[in-house]
Parts: sequence; structure tokens; C-alpha cells
Amino acid sequence: MTKRNEQIWDPALRIFHWALAAAVVASWLLGQFGPLDMTLHFWSGYAVAVLIGFRLVWGFVGPRTARFASFLRGPGVVLAYVRSLPARKASHARGHNPLGGWSILAMLGLLIAQIGTGLILDPEDYINVGPLAESVSTEWNRWALGMHHKLGVALLALVVLHLAAILFYRFWKREDLVTPMITGQRR
Repeated sequence: MTKRNEQIWDPALRIFHWALAAAVVASWLLGQFGPLDMTLHFWSGYAVAVLIGFRLVWGFVGPRTARFASFLRGPGVVLAYVRSLPARKASHARGHNPLGGWSILAMLGLLIAQIGTGLILDPEDYINVGPLAESVSTEWNRWALGMHHKLGVALLALVVLHLAAILFYRFWKREDLVTPMITGQRR
């Protein structure tokens, strides 16, 4: 008897996921190691902003597993799920598990904050000024500059945690999370 594949992720969500991963990595690398002229960093940041805008809309109008209402659960459900993590069996959540749903929201919120600070920062180098920097005071420009760097570190930590969770599920829970994000289906 063959097992039937279950559709979990729609094509738009999968394209969003991999495009966001690429844009975030590009933004981070360009911010850390790119040329002093941050134009490419800005453009990759704009790409992140467009992708986040899509995801916010898709979180309300997309298929069931893409909708925020399907994966944001209350604290009781999340705590019960956390207590089940030591068990060496796959969760087989239809879409995001209760903990993963909140991590998605944290990632989206952090990216929105990163975009917002990038738009208003001004490092006083006359080159790398956010497009909305003139809309706020110099104090806000300085705050945004410092916060943009701190949020970058927090974002890096969340990405590392995301990758660690994928490895945890693969090797401890025996659940492949990567293939469904490529094919859309889980066996």
C-alpha cells in the first residue's frame, strides 16, 4: 500500500519563503561585507519589504495553511506542544506547529522593524541615507541607525534558531521540514 502525499504549502508561499531567505541573506551580507555605498543593500531591503507586504496579505487571503488564523495558537496549546518536544516522534502538524507559528510572527515583526529603521536611518555619511530620513529628527536617525544594527543581530539569531529547529526536527523528531517547503507536499 503506497502512502498518499499531503499538500501542505501552496506555490506562492514556497516562492515567498525562498525569495525572502535569499533577500534576507543578501541584505545581511551586503550590510556586513558589502561596498561602502549601500545601494545594493537598500535594494535587497526593498525586496524584503515587498515580500513582507505580500506575506501579510497572504496571511489573510491565502490558503488555509498560509493564514495566520490557522497557525497562531494560545499559550496553553503552545505549552502543551513544547512539553511534547522531547518525544522522538514526528508532530505531523498540518502547516506550522504551534511553536513554529509564533516564530513566524516573531520573524515577520523583526523584519518589519528592520525595514522601518532602515528607511529612516542617517549615518551622516551623505551616501547611505534612508529614503525617509528627512521625515524624522536627527535623534530618530541616530536611534534608527543603532537599532538597525541591533535588529540585524537579533535577526541573525532567529535565522540560526530556525535552522537549528529544522535540524532538530530532522534528526530528533524524524520529520523532514525542508522537502515540503520545496515540493509543497509531505509524505
